[in-house]
Amino acid sequence: MSLGLFNPAFARDSKSSHIKIPTLDATIKIDGELSESYWQQAATTKLNFETQPNENTDAPVTTEAKIFATKKSLFVSFVAHDPEPNNVIANLTDRDSSWGEDLVGVRFDTFNNARLAYNFFINPYGVQTDTIENELTGRESDAWDGIWYSAAKRTQTGYQVEIELPLSMFNFDDSLEEQVWGIDFIRYYPRGENIRLSNNKHDRNNNCNLCQIGTASGLKNISQGRGLQITPSLVAARHSSRDTNPVSEWEHGTQTEVSLDTRWAITPSTLLNATINPDFSQIESDAGQLDVNTTFALFYPEKRPFFLDNKDYFDTQENLLHTRNIGAPDYGLKLTSKVDNHTSALLVANDNKTNFLVPGNLGSNVATIDSESINVAGRYRYDFSEKLSVGGLLTIKQADEYHNYVLSGDVKYQSTEQDTFQLQYASSQTEYPKNLYQDQNCDVNDCESVLRTQIDGDFSGSFYRLNYRHARRNWDVFANYESFSDGFRADLGFVDKVDFNKVVSGGSYKWFPKNSFFNLIRVGGDWDMSRNDDGDILEREIESFVNLEGKYQSYISFGAVSRSRVGRRNNSDSTSVKGNSQLFDETQFWFNTEFDPVSSLTLMYRTSWGDAIDFSNNRLGKRLQIRPGFEWNIKNNLALEIGHNFTRLNVEGGRLFTANLTDLRLNWQFSVNSFLRVSSVFTNIVRDPTLYINSNRNKKSSSLSNEVLYGYKLNPLSVFYLGYSDGLISSDEVDSLTADERRIFMKMSYAWVL
Repeated sequence: MSLGLFNPAFARDSKSSHIKIPTLDATIKIDGELSESYWQQAATTKLNFETQPNENTDAPVTTEAKIFATKKSLFVSFVAHDPEPNNVIANLTDRDSSWGEDLVGVRFDTFNNARLAYNFFINPYGVQTDTIENELTGRESDAWDGIWYSAAKRTQTGYQVEIELPLSMFNFDDSLEEQVWGIDFIRYYPRGENIRLSNNKHDRNNNCNLCQIGTASGLKNISQGRGLQITPSLVAARHSSRDTNPVSEWEHGTQTEVSLDTRWAITPSTLLNATINPDFSQIESDAGQLDVNTTFALFYPEKRPFFLDNKDYFDTQENLLHTRNIGAPDYGLKLTSKVDNHTSALLVANDNKTNFLVPGNLGSNVATIDSESINVAGRYRYDFSEKLSVGGLLTIKQADEYHNYVLSGDVKYQSTEQDTFQLQYASSQTEYPKNLYQDQNCDVNDCESVLRTQIDGDFSGSFYRLNYRHARRNWDVFANYESFSDGFRADLGFVDKVDFNKVVSGGSYKWFPKNSFFNLIRVGGDWDMSRNDDGDILEREIESFVNLEGKYQSYISFGAVSRSRVGRRNNSDSTSVKGNSQLFDETQFWFNTEFDPVSSLTLMYRTSWGDAIDFSNNRLGKRLQIRPGFEWNIKNNLALEIGHNFTRLNVEGGRLFTANLTDLRLNWQFSVNSFLRVSSVFTNIVRDPTLYINSNRNKKSSSLSNEVLYGYKLNPLSVFYLGYSDGLISSDEVDSLTADERRIFMKMSYAWVL
C-alpha cells in the first residue's frame, strides 16, 4: 500500500470548483462600472455556499464573480447583491483596515501546491486589503502590500467591484504552456454574524485549508512584462532633543537620506530585490506596550517593504529569522525563487549596529555591539507533495569579535486530512566579544544576561521541536515537545528562551449550534511542564478555557490556569535553578470579550486576575489587569480607536505598583488615497519604593508620545508623508510632563513599474 508521500499533489476535493480563465486582448478602465464588453467573455462563477457560520449551506444572497486575463494582468469583477443595500457595512479607511466589513475577494495559489496563497479583498468603497497565507506555518499576514488597482460602486441592489491584478505581483511557473492555479472567490457578509460565502465548499474535517480551494486553468501566453520596479525615496527630518533633569537647551539636528529600491522579476518564479541606502524609517509608531514586572524582551513586528516581499519563503516553524534585528543597513540584497517543487531564498544585508537577543530561561534582554555587522539568511525547501515538505535554513550574523551561525532543518508531514506532524532541528555556533557582559544590566536578582554573555571563545548549542496535531470537525488533540539547549543562540531570529525544555499536550471540543445566539462553542485545555537542561522544574501548568462566537460579531473567552513556576534566582552569580530559587503557586482567571452593538462600534474588554510573582522582589502578589477598548467609526471616513491597559500588583505590605497605558489613534480618511492620522500613547506608573528590595526606584514616572501624520498613497510604495512627533517624560525629579524630543519629518517615494 502506498502512503502517497511523493505524489506530485493531493487530488483536489471532487466538490471543489473548476474555472477556465480566457486570455483576451483587452483594455479595461478600472472604474467599477463593468461597462466594457470584455466582461461578457469572462469566465463566470457564483458564490453559492455559506461556509461560516453555517456549514456549506445555500448562500443567503447572490454573488457573481467574473475573471479573465490579458498578457500582463488578471481582471476580476464581483456583483454583490443585497436585499437591503442600505445595510451594507463599509467605511473609507486606509488599506488593510476593512476587516469586519462587507468584503469581496479572491485567493490564488499560483503553483497549485497548497503551500502559499495571495489573497485580495475589496470593500464597497474600493479600499484594498491584501494578505499572504502560509499553509506550512498556519499563519496569514497582511504586512505584505502589492501594487494593484480596484474600484467599487454602490448600486440599488448592493455593490459591485472591479479589480486589476498585474501579473508582475505573482510568482508562478512560466514554463507551463497553460497555467493551473488554485483559486477561491469569497464574500464576507456581516449581518449580525460575519457570514462567509464562497464558490467552494469547506470540509471542517480536513486540516488543510488551501487543499480545498478550487482550480483555474487557462492563462495562456501570460507574461510579467519586464518585471522591473524601481522605487526611489527621499526622507528628510529635523529632530531636537534635550535633558530634562535639569532642563537644558534644545540640541538640533537635521537628516536627509536618499535611497533606491529595485524589484526585478528575473522570471515569473524568481525575484531579485536590491536596495541601496535603504529607507527603513518607521513612519507610523508601534502600538504601546507595558514593560513592567516582565522579564522577557518585547516583540515588535516587521513593517518594512524590502523585508516583507516574499518573506514567507524564509519562514520556518520557529522564528529563526526576525529581520527587525537588522536595524540600520546601507544595502540589502534578496533573491527568492520557486521552480517546480524547489523553493529557495537568500538575503544579505549589512547593519551599522549589531543588535540581538540574549536569551535565558527566566528572562531575556537586547544586546548591542557598536560595530557594523553582515547578516545572511539562506532557505531551501523541497515539496515532495502536498503531504510532505522538507527544508533547511542557514543564518549568519557576524561583526568584529562576534559571530552567530545557525543551521536548521525542518519537516512537515500531513499523513491524513486530520493528522499533521512537524519536526525542526537547529544547531548554532556563537562567539561574543570579550567585554560584552559588562554592557548588560545586573539589577538585584537579575544578572542572567550577564552570565549568558560571560563566555570565552566559541560555544555551541541546539534546538529541536516535535509537534503532532489531530483535528476533526468537532474535536482536536495535540502534543508538542521543544528543547533549547543552554548554548543555543539564534541572533538573527527571535528566540528568547534557552536552557529550556517544554512538553505540552491538550485538546478541545467544538459545537456548532443552529438557531442560537452562539454559532460556535469551544471547550478545551492543556497541560505543560518546562524544565532546564539540568532537569529542574521551571514551570508546571494546567489550563482550561471556553470560547464562544455568535451574533453581533461577538467573541467571548474565559478560563483559568493553575501553575507552579520559579521566581528570580536567590544567588545572581549562578544560572542554577535547583536550590537557587523558589517555586511559587499561581492561580489566575481571565475573561475576554469583543462585540459590535451597532455596525459602527466595536467594544473590547479583557481582564485577568489572581496570583502573580513580583519578579523585582521574588515573592507572590495579587495582580489585576483590565484592558478595555473600542473602535468607533464616527463617520464612514472618521475613526477613533482607544485602548487602555490598567495593571496593579498588591504584595504583603501594600500596593507595589499601579501602571496605566492609554493608546489613542484618530484617523480621518479624505479619500482612498489620503488621510490625516493622530496618535498618542500615554504611560503612567506609580510605585511604592519602600516595598522594593532595591528602593532606588522612582515613585512615579510618566511618558507621553504624540504623532500627527498626513499621508497620500498612490499605491503602497508611491507615498508622501508629512508629520510631527514629540515625546514628554516626568519622574520624581521632573514634576510634570516635560518635552525631551521633537521631530518634523517628510518622506516621498514613487514606484516605477516597467
